[in-house]
Amino acid sequence: MTITRRSFVAAIASTATLPVFADALGAQAAPAQPAGALLPLHTPKIDHLDIIVPDVAASARFYMGVFNTTLHAQPFQGGFRYFVLFGDLPEATRQVGYVAIGESRGRPTSIGHFCTSVFDYRQNSTAITAAINEAAMKAGVGGLSGGGGVGGLYQDPDGIEIQFLPAPDTLVTAAVPSDLTEWRKGLVTPTGVDHVLLHVADLERAVRFYQILYGPPALREPSPARVWFKIGDTRLGLQAAATGQKPHIDHFGVKVAAFDRAAVSAGLVRLGADVQPAPGEFNVLRFRDPLGIQVELVPS
Repeated sequence: MTITRRSFVAAIASTATLPVFADALGAQAAPAQPAGALLPLHTPKIDHLDIIVPDVAASARFYMGVFNTTLHAQPFQGGFRYFVLFGDLPEATRQVGYVAIGESRGRPTSIGHFCTSVFDYRQNSTAITAAINEAAMKAGVGGLSGGGGVGGLYQDPDGIEIQFLPAPDTLVTAAVPSDLTEWRKGLVTPTGVDHVLLHVADLERAVRFYQILYGPPALREPSPARVWFKIGDTRLGLQAAATGQKPHIDHFGVKVAAFDRAAVSAGLVRLGADVQPAPGEFNVLRFRDPLGIQVELVPS
């Protein structure tokens, strides 16, 4: 059994009149956060993520071929960091989802981190970190490491990178329009992050840790065993890593406008992507980019 984004949304919508809901395996909706409480995090959504690659320009060109959008760049450590936007950039607020593309500098090619912005994080960041670690210690699941300050990157108990920023998240002001490649010539039109899936060392331990951050899980699916948290209109999924595999961010999904599956599949192949099967998720188009990073296109 695979729970698709459509069935996930439908399951939540069908329980809208109930104070809590539970799926067949017993997961419940997060209760309303008490006024002034630091946990679970008061976050609107998964805002952005980044990928770590050896050639940032080549990857930026690839993703601009996939997404019908605009490209921004930020000077960074003698090179550039690129931002492929998942929507139009409002001049007044700069609030937009995106995937950032950074140079690996000897690190393995990977999805580097995901970010959930947090309301009032600028003034509460130290207290929030302390509250997470105190709750994690009581739960016996390990806490956050690294990070520090507003916008720092942390590692979860498995070493997976997560970032917190003040909500609402905005594109950094140092990122300016880039003419690296032509704009708005991509295959699909992105509207935001849909989900991120983590492969973790111990599924139930990871569930206990992430429910400290995001409240009780929304849904569980048995085959493969996955647990999903609802974060605004986005999702965070957990799945046990394969034997011998290090914990990591397995893939991310992007909400996109409706598209012609056959035409987009053919276009992805022309760009150098490997289109992958997505069993049980017939509306999802899954592919690996030329470096092996896995991405899903999810019609919104």
